[in-house]
Amino acid sequence: MDQGLVSSEIINGIRTITFGHPQSNSLPGEILNKLASEIIHLGSQRDVKVIVLKSVGEKTFCAGASFDELIAIDNFEAGTTFFSGFAKVINACRVVDKLIIGRVQGKAVGGGVGIASAVDYCFATTKADVKLSELAVGIGPFVVGPAVERKIGLSAMSELAIDATAWRSAQWAKEKGLYTEVFDTIEAMDAAIDTLASRLAQSNPEAMAALKRIFWQGTEHWDTLLTERAGISGRLVLSEFTRNAIHAFKTK
Repeated sequence: MDQGLVSSEIINGIRTITFGHPQSNSLPGEILNKLASEIIHLGSQRDVKVIVLKSVGEKTFCAGASFDELIAIDNFEAGTTFFSGFAKVINACRVVDKLIIGRVQGKAVGGGVGIASAVDYCFATTKADVKLSELAVGIGPFVVGPAVERKIGLSAMSELAIDATAWRSAQWAKEKGLYTEVFDTIEAMDAAIDTLASRLAQSNPEAMAALKRIFWQGTEHWDTLLTERAGISGRLVLSEFTRNAIHAFKTK
C-alpha cells in the first residue's frame, strides 16, 4: 500500500476492482496503468458478469493526479505519458462490454471525478463532494473533461472547471447526473450496490453488452481525442506558472 495498489476479487460473477494510495487515493502513473489493464483484462473474462469499481478507506474516493509525479515531470513526453494514464482508464471503462458500477464513498477531485464519470452507474454517499481543481494549478481538466461532460453536460462541467477551487455537494452531483443514488452511510450504499450487482449478474450478458455500446455511442474517437488532450496537459504542466502553483499547493 505504500506505493499504492490495484486488486480484485470475484464473488458470484461480480468482480470488484479496488485501487488505493496512501496520499488520499491519488493516482500515480503506475496505478493508472495497472487500473486500466485490470479493467481491460477482466472485461474479457467470461466468468465476470459485472464490475464494481471502488477505492480503499472511508474518506477520500480519489484525490486525482499524484502531485509528486506532477512535480517530477521535466519534459513534454513524460507529461503526455502521465496524463495518458487517465485516458487509458477512461477508455478502458468505455470499451469493455461489462457494465461498471462505481462506488464513491468520499470526496472526488480532478481525475477522481473523471473515473466517477466513466462508470456506467454510480453510487455515492453524502460525503462524496466533487471538484475539478486542475485550473487552480494551471492545467485544466482536459483529459477527464469529455467523460465529465458526457455524464453531466457542458454547462455543469464548465461550472466545475471554471470555479476550480469550489466544492460541489454530492446532492449537486446527483442532480446533474453524475451520481445515480446518494446515501447517508457507506453501509446503505454498499447494500444497494450488492442488490444491483447481484441482479445484473443474473441478467443476459449479451443484452448488457449491447446496452453498453449504445450508452457510449459517439465516443469511438476517444482513443485519439483523449491522447491529444493528454498532450495539452503535458505541455502546460511544464510551464512556470503551473510548476509554481503545484509547489504552492503542496506547501499549504
